[in-house]
Amino acid sequence: MPEGDTVHRTARMLDRALSGDLLTRTDFRVPQLATVDLSGARVEDTVARGKHLLTRIAGDERWTLHTHLKMEGAWRVHRPGERWQRPSDQARVVLETPRCTAVGFSLGVELLPTAREDDAVGHLGPDLLGPGWDADEAVRRLLAEPGRPVHEALLDQRLLAGIGNLYAAELCFLAGVRPDRPVGEVPDLARLVRRAHQVLTTNVGRSTQSTTGDLRRGRTTWVYRQRACRRCGTAVEVEMQGPDGRERAAYWCPSCQPA
Repeated sequence: MPEGDTVHRTARMLDRALSGDLLTRTDFRVPQLATVDLSGARVEDTVARGKHLLTRIAGDERWTLHTHLKMEGAWRVHRPGERWQRPSDQARVVLETPRCTAVGFSLGVELLPTAREDDAVGHLGPDLLGPGWDADEAVRRLLAEPGRPVHEALLDQRLLAGIGNLYAAELCFLAGVRPDRPVGEVPDLARLVRRAHQVLTTNVGRSTQSTTGDLRRGRTTWVYRQRACRRCGTAVEVEMQGPDGRERAAYWCPSCQPA
């Protein structure tokens, strides 16, 4: 699943490509929106909230196109007439303007009045990359369930928004704690939260995500999807963790994360 920095980069791309332009054609390829036509309306902006994208469109009414990248989703922007980069049967939304065609592939899609955006994203915790980032509130929410495994808690978008499986694993590594350690027992949880903000803020400006500072292929993470820890060489442990039906693979180094 894409991380928060990927979603924020996508929001910036869509904002640059579409904002201020009139839609010349729209095509919503999901059953509940199949008859919707927003051509003639103007795109106001696109913003990210955690892992959610909100594209605001003003016509006779103000609408928000709420999209989520889910596991394999992506937005692509093409010049008029340019061949799409992914198969057309994966397209869920097509937005055309005189300048470009924006295509959303394999997305979760919802259209709602802009005044009701909170119905879609009001449940989210502080956004690590948002203008209202509040580290103290994020720590408070994480500690509301002190017995919860830290890896699982970091993935809960209601507590803080923007962390996916890659960053959950890497942040546990950087804090020197096992992913199954209760969040209330993590030494200096506030420091871990500050590190999360620092890492995502750094990576939102990069085309390649890295927690090691090395952008070379295979060297961008310490333990996530690694066979051996890139710090000490110990074999990386992998275990499915989380509630039934929502398990995620947790990676850790037994030497660098002993407890």
